[in-house]
Amino acid sequence: MEHLEDGIAGEQEKLIITENEAGQRADVGLAALLELTRSNMQKLLDEGRAVRGTKVLKSNYKLKLGEEITVTLPEPQPLDVQPENIPLDIIYEDEDVVVVNKARGMVVHPAAGNYSGTLVNALLYHCKNLSGINGVIRPGIVHRLDKDTSGIMICAKNDAAHVSLSQQIQAKTAKRTYLAVVRGNIKTDSGVIETQIARDKNDRKKMAVVKEGGRDAVTEYEVLERFGKYTLVRCRLRTGRTHQIRVHMEYLGYPLVGDPKYSPMKTQFAIKGQALHSQTLEFTHPRTGERMQFEAPLPEDMHKIVTRLHLGQFN
Repeated sequence: MEHLEDGIAGEQEKLIITENEAGQRADVGLAALLELTRSNMQKLLDEGRAVRGTKVLKSNYKLKLGEEITVTLPEPQPLDVQPENIPLDIIYEDEDVVVVNKARGMVVHPAAGNYSGTLVNALLYHCKNLSGINGVIRPGIVHRLDKDTSGIMICAKNDAAHVSLSQQIQAKTAKRTYLAVVRGNIKTDSGVIETQIARDKNDRKKMAVVKEGGRDAVTEYEVLERFGKYTLVRCRLRTGRTHQIRVHMEYLGYPLVGDPKYSPMKTQFAIKGQALHSQTLEFTHPRTGERMQFEAPLPEDMHKIVTRLHLGQFN
């Protein structure tokens, strides 16, 4: 095991910058060389794990042709997450990816104090291999859904697939649509919500629209049906911020039915959590290059809500 001067330990990779990486930001060029996601590379850079000689590099450092960069990769962590025989609704699977229809109420990956009953536990039981890019706590997880959001997700079985899918999401070539039932009658047939989103200063478990200091968040929406007091809307994500659709619809004045954080009022419908469903996912297969699209049907609770709305049973 080799140690950097500041005590950072791990396996070292020595990289020579070629014409392909020269002029790129360190987080972009080094991620490509190491076959990591950009966000994962940024974390390594923030931890001071990339150096040129004795100079610690930042994410925005511009790489130069021929220079040698040493990156110290973190040591593998012991696997604390155990496989569990939890039923999964698998829509598609091959040697590279698995597409699942996540149930409402299922947590995607373990967190401190909660290492069981998650999608990751179920995937570890079902799959022999998952990508290791996000570590032992989130193996295979390319993107996530909130606990009480149902619907389609894609998971990676190897690192090459993980990198490809992450890049597609970042480049917006992987496309996702959601169905939501919101309170109120949205007047416009469609629109684009463009804001910045950051942690709520008054409640760190919530996100909020802010004027500055947040991350850009863009959501397209399209009204499918109006029911007077409620609206069925389809949303398309251009960015993937935490709670993005929930925050954006509340910001417009049309919070999601059943949302315990952003619309905590009582609801007359039988649903535990927000009425939000990840309906479709479109991406390019990381190995074959084939364009693929999948759809997850509405879960029973949202189907019953829409049926009641059609029958006018909501007064």
